[in-house]
Amino acid sequence: MTADLDLILDAAREAGALALAARARGVTIWSKDGGSPVTDADLAVDALLKERLRAARPDYGWLSEETVDDPARLTTGRQFVVDPIDGTVAFMKDKPWFAVSVAVVEDGRPIVGVVHAPALDETYAATLGGGATLNGAPLAPSLSTALDGAAMLGDAKMFAHPAWPQPWPPMRIEARNSIAYRICLVAAGAFDAAIALTPKSEWDLAAADLICGEAGALLTDHLGRKFAYNRPNPTVPSLVCANRALHPLILSRVGHIDLP
Repeated sequence: MTADLDLILDAAREAGALALAARARGVTIWSKDGGSPVTDADLAVDALLKERLRAARPDYGWLSEETVDDPARLTTGRQFVVDPIDGTVAFMKDKPWFAVSVAVVEDGRPIVGVVHAPALDETYAATLGGGATLNGAPLAPSLSTALDGAAMLGDAKMFAHPAWPQPWPPMRIEARNSIAYRICLVAAGAFDAAIALTPKSEWDLAAADLICGEAGALLTDHLGRKFAYNRPNPTVPSLVCANRALHPLILSRVGHIDLP
């Protein structure tokens, strides 16, 4: 795992530098099937990561947002799970909240993970059983025990919707485009929790999931189920990320929701 961590740290940093340079020059933007935006920088970063990582570990499978999925990954012992630029909207709009996310997955769980936010010079990293760090310093989630006044990452309109059986208490609600970066902010104690009640993909979550768990926070879907990775359909219905005190309080408010 140490060798894999060194490998993906170097690759993620190189990819982040490429993304920043591409944005400075100007990027070409179009819409993928389904309407989500993508840029030529997303594809360039994906190509760089694929070249660096697969050359070093040719026996690892590959799952990336910007690569056509190859079912052969399901037969490999380890896999790279990659989001070349997580938070493409922020990247396009010259905001700093995007990240390169790279994980190594084995037996359905991440064992090495890096989330690198190049515009912020923040690198989150973890190995299974080895703890989590931000720029080399250990991470720990917040100690908040109440939702009232909590710092929450999510959609303010969702929290304010009148259909909730129990209104949410006053909270400081902010948004960050990158899902992986949101989870890392909770792992680092910069925010108390993050909620998304819309589908997410394994490449959004894998690296940040490990960082979150190694820091001491919890990441599940809205029913409290942990995630498995390298599945045939790499999509999950939702996410709830929080410190250990707030996580059950959030589940008690969202667990009744029936999502696809």
